[in-house]
Amino acid sequence: FIKAGSELGVFVGPGRGSAAGSAVAYCIGITNIDPIKYDLLFERFLNPDRKSMPDIDTDFDDEGRQKVIDYVVKKYGRNQVAQIITYGTMAAKMSIKDVGRVLDLSLSETNELSKLVPERPGITLQRIFEAPIDGEKGLREKEGLNADEIANVLKLREIIKGDDLKAQVLREARKIEGSVRNTGVHAAGIIIAPTDLTDIVPVAVAKDADLYVTQYEGKVIEQAGVIKMDFLGLKTLTIIKNALELIRQNHGITIDIDNIPLDDAKTFELYQRGETNGTFQFESPGMQKYLRELKPDSFNDLIAMNALYRPGPLEYIPNYIARKHGKEPVTYDLPEMEEYLKDTYGITVYQEQVMLLSQKLAGFSTGDADMLRKAMGKKDRKTLDKLKPKFIEQASQKGYDVKILEKIWADWEAFASYAFNKSHSTCYAFVAYQTAYLKAHYPAEYMAAVLNNAASIEKITFFMEECRRLGIEVLGPDINESRETFTVNKKGNIRFGLAAIKGIGEGVVSVIIDERDKNGPYKDVYDFFSRINYASISRKVIENLIIAGALDSFGIKRSVYFVTDGQTNFIEQLIKYGTRMQEEKRSQQQSLFSMIDNGNGLQIPPPKVPTVEEDWTIIEQLNREKDLIGIYLSGHPLDPYRFEFENICTHQLSDLNDLTPLKGKEVVVGGLVVEARPGITKNNKPYLAVTMQDYNGTFKFNLFGKDFDQFERMFRKDWMVLVKAKIQMREFGNRNELEFKINRVMHLADVRDELLKSVQLTIPYDHIDDEFVQTLVQQVKNNPGKLSLRIALFDAENNMKVDCISRTYKIKISNDFLNFIHAYPFIHLSVA
Repeated sequence: FIKAGSELGVFVGPGRGSAAGSAVAYCIGITNIDPIKYDLLFERFLNPDRKSMPDIDTDFDDEGRQKVIDYVVKKYGRNQVAQIITYGTMAAKMSIKDVGRVLDLSLSETNELSKLVPERPGITLQRIFEAPIDGEKGLREKEGLNADEIANVLKLREIIKGDDLKAQVLREARKIEGSVRNTGVHAAGIIIAPTDLTDIVPVAVAKDADLYVTQYEGKVIEQAGVIKMDFLGLKTLTIIKNALELIRQNHGITIDIDNIPLDDAKTFELYQRGETNGTFQFESPGMQKYLRELKPDSFNDLIAMNALYRPGPLEYIPNYIARKHGKEPVTYDLPEMEEYLKDTYGITVYQEQVMLLSQKLAGFSTGDADMLRKAMGKKDRKTLDKLKPKFIEQASQKGYDVKILEKIWADWEAFASYAFNKSHSTCYAFVAYQTAYLKAHYPAEYMAAVLNNAASIEKITFFMEECRRLGIEVLGPDINESRETFTVNKKGNIRFGLAAIKGIGEGVVSVIIDERDKNGPYKDVYDFFSRINYASISRKVIENLIIAGALDSFGIKRSVYFVTDGQTNFIEQLIKYGTRMQEEKRSQQQSLFSMIDNGNGLQIPPPKVPTVEEDWTIIEQLNREKDLIGIYLSGHPLDPYRFEFENICTHQLSDLNDLTPLKGKEVVVGGLVVEARPGITKNNKPYLAVTMQDYNGTFKFNLFGKDFDQFERMFRKDWMVLVKAKIQMREFGNRNELEFKINRVMHLADVRDELLKSVQLTIPYDHIDDEFVQTLVQQVKNNPGKLSLRIALFDAENNMKVDCISRTYKIKISNDFLNFIHAYPFIHLSVA
């Protein structure tokens, strides 16, 4: 089915998991990574001691996955292919919430109880109420609970001893915990049976599955004599596929993405700068920080970082970086270990390294080596105690020092539970490298593909900012350039798709684009209205196109289209004109005269473009745009205050959606008030529910009591404000929760005058000449103000710096002054 998928034009991943260790799988095209080249082990995939069937999971592009499933259904028949059921059971928190609802415990008290359950995967009420706090099997060590979580457990133990409704809820919740609550369908698993499924397993139907669903769940289904395959949809493959098509359209180049050079300098420079937003696996801020420190220059570095950047081995990354750059010696417990640890600078990163070393040092069989890998990963003490004497004895017989062998074993036990499957890491590092290669060489096409697959408005906004950082403009929809989704125009900028506009369906987009492809671009507004198909395109659609800016290239302001002459507005006049033009054209095509004058005799006067007395304000235009597209496109209301966001704000609003990392910190945020909704509390006191928005996200908070009295007047819809606050424990209500405690609010327009005292310009001395000095002095004179001016001249070559304070001039930081600074990239501006 992988071969069939490729023939159907579906993008197939290079492999995943241990299957990449199979040379046969590589040779026949199931995987696309050479296992010999990267020291991947077949025994990690299959060995004589393995009892279960090996898994071969396959990634397909999101859109193509269903095509492959359809192929399998067609090949084997609907009665032999099924999806797998999943059983959802009641976990600790859900049990409390369900029982609380049935026993009529108030919602707030139920939530309070469930919040006392520690946020740890797999924790049970039985463990919470019965397990010891300390010791090897205690909650502190086994579940890793911290002091606050232990305190919450003790509270729960105290509550359950009582006779009130809360205690009853906890007792009943213990009884139903683990019960089946609902069924679902496995996201990726597909069963293929040798004969009719109903002869082998019980089946069911499910509302969210087109195929039958097995009534046995995944972990037991293969024992019934059927084979389970995972058909996974990977969005990254869709992005790569989309980017390659855009590159082909724009540059006429067809890239064989599976055979790009793995030593491409431009790609590694991108990784070294940490500019990995939008690429696969390497885009988190923490990973970007380590990439800048590591400065990877080989594919092996990427494989290692992909394996190390996860809880546990994360702490070894600084050692890996230090050893790569020669700041820490690379040591091996035994010289013989260098062969397998050389690529990772003496650090055990992969499970395969443990397997290979156990074979080399102690003569373990491939089966024993895989058993060791499994036992270490699962901390299976019984198996480890059985294998350790064997390892020590067999390795010491080869002449190795027992003390060193004991140390090696202890190191393995400490780290091997975190060691990662190199086969999987290699496959996914390869996909990551492909995305970085495309971003490095074709940034506009790649980012357009990323935007096409962004799942939310927040993600689109984030990636638009990344485009701007790369110097790529993201332009609004345009009737002559846009297609259905994001594309790249001839100037190398990204253009929004017409389908992004609310109320513009695929059918409408197809009609507009088909006409444009057939008869050329729309020359002007009259040409557009005389060519469009009014059977498909309604007046409302036209209004939405105008408000979204799709007709801006005709040179008419958006507000003009809505100006009336007392009876009809300009849009209605244009529709009337266009309809008459089309009727005349049809009638002329059937007349004798059209044969004489080639149809050029149409003399219908076009309506005059009206003048507008009061144009839309910037805010009004942007808000209308946002209503139709979901984001601000032709600008942002906060654009005049970018300086404040870059130099004064300490955090983005999206950072405040998780207050835990900010506990005890002072924060400064800015934004547009998008909602300020007044209300009355149950104690009959006024409050204000506020929603603020900045470039990257939103944050909601409420003003009560003194905060309401002091700050309510500063929050009005469409006002732009700066807020100073502290993240602290609540003073009232639930004192276990953090709150956003405001201590100052001011209008963004007042920030530069009220908060700033001085400005410093840091300038390299070798950029200074008479012309620059005259320009700088003129700018200072043009912007008189209250801020003291400091200039720092530095000589990087000789490590010298001179600080100067102007006694003649004080300045203000106007937007004109900032434009001057931006025109000279070597000037660094800082404020105090």
